[in-house]
Amino acid sequence: MTQVGEGPRAAGSAAGALGGLAIGDVLAERYRLEEHVNDDSAGRQVWRGVDIVLRRPVALVLRTPGGAAAEEMLSAAVTASRVVHGNLIGVYDAIDEGERAYVIREWIDGTALRDLVAEEGPFDAERTTSVLHAVADAVSALHASGMAHGNVHPGTVLVAADGRVVLADARVDSTTSNEADVRSLGALAYFMLTGHWPRAEAGRTTALADARRDSTGSLVAPRNVRAGVPTYLDDLVMDLLDPKLALPTAQVLTGELARLDTGERLLFGGNGTLRFADESAAPEPAPRAATPRLMVAGGVALALVVSGLVLAVRALNADATEPSTLRPTPNVTAEASATPAPQPQAIKLRADQVRIVAPVKDRDNEKQAPNMVDGNPKTLWQTTGYKWSNFGNTTKKGIGILIMLDKPQLVSSVTLQLSAPGTSATLLGGSAAAPDSRAGDKTIVDTYQQVAGSQAFGKDSGTTIVFSTDASTQYQYLLVWITDLPRDPGESDYPYRVGVQEIAVEVQ
Repeated sequence: MTQVGEGPRAAGSAAGALGGLAIGDVLAERYRLEEHVNDDSAGRQVWRGVDIVLRRPVALVLRTPGGAAAEEMLSAAVTASRVVHGNLIGVYDAIDEGERAYVIREWIDGTALRDLVAEEGPFDAERTTSVLHAVADAVSALHASGMAHGNVHPGTVLVAADGRVVLADARVDSTTSNEADVRSLGALAYFMLTGHWPRAEAGRTTALADARRDSTGSLVAPRNVRAGVPTYLDDLVMDLLDPKLALPTAQVLTGELARLDTGERLLFGGNGTLRFADESAAPEPAPRAATPRLMVAGGVALALVVSGLVLAVRALNADATEPSTLRPTPNVTAEASATPAPQPQAIKLRADQVRIVAPVKDRDNEKQAPNMVDGNPKTLWQTTGYKWSNFGNTTKKGIGILIMLDKPQLVSSVTLQLSAPGTSATLLGGSAAAPDSRAGDKTIVDTYQQVAGSQAFGKDSGTTIVFSTDASTQYQYLLVWITDLPRDPGESDYPYRVGVQEIAVEVQ
């Protein structure tokens, strides 16, 4: 199990030995050390611990000394804590004690991407696209907040046991930039496809094996390293790593990867190219029209052609001082060159836009509901304790969180940051509110329907639940309906409960 991977050593942050720490030590009167997991490339210790106040597992990243030497680590943690996203590690606390400093963040029960590839070998195109899409989405969310990650690397991408992909360990130094992050996404894809890391192109020193190179020292394309890499993915990776070509933004890259990430087994053949073309190159044959998703029939895949990426990147670079190195794809239809669909945008929820719904018995700790939208993951709304995980399976069948938007909107996702894994929940939606009363709560639960495209989560859920939708129906009222609670190991008489730290809603 790897909780912080082998990223670049941050400038001026070589940490000394953190002696004197032992299992059972409690830091900040709150975080008990349970297990020393590993040390990262900057010499920082990584521990698995327990938050004895909220009774949840946490990861602690410690370095010495604190003070000015730890400013980069703490600053990056504080900034990252303000961005709530399903593919970003949850940062809970950052503490400077002078002689040492440490960051408290979400514990992920999983493995670093670096270790997965080492154990299982290079990924196929489908898995590469899916992981890259998740990491690019996380990077895009950081960039939208005004922050670059600065440490996108196979050791900082964690794959949880439940399949969730999480980007961790952001760093801020003189080399950090949005462009470097996007370049590193290309390097990440190269690593997943080949098992090698392109050091020179990614600008990162690492112990991973360098990428394959020809007699001139030039990077060898993934499809020349191993068979089975589709042309469009090979071209995308090589263009992202080509310093002569302009880079797309993380947002544009995420949008195009979303078209490719179907979540189904892909059979590749006849694919159009997905790349940022050089103007001096010979024109390529016109691609066939884009299709909304890859269709598989009779063992032959109809390839998804993403000509919109070239056009989108060209448009975004139209005002640059340097002329664009991109050329438009020949014979593109008017439909294919239309303005790309808008990207999801997070909305800021107010305290009066959330309340607790319980058709029978109590609305557990309902006065705490505003804590879920205050931007502070250390505050939360928490259910009361129950003897059974399913509320007793008698009259009380569950408890809900009602989210009331200002107007009907196309909702892309609803994300919950929870105090513990193992919560069963469903996302419901409706077109009308109901009175703030027991009768109104019953009306909501009886009439709201599951949001189109959303997935119900069961007892194998993690500490972050992301309800993604198909964004085809407008909703003004959303209900997160919780039907099963995790066990709190610190309680005996009424051991089942959960806390919701933050809720984030994205709309089109």
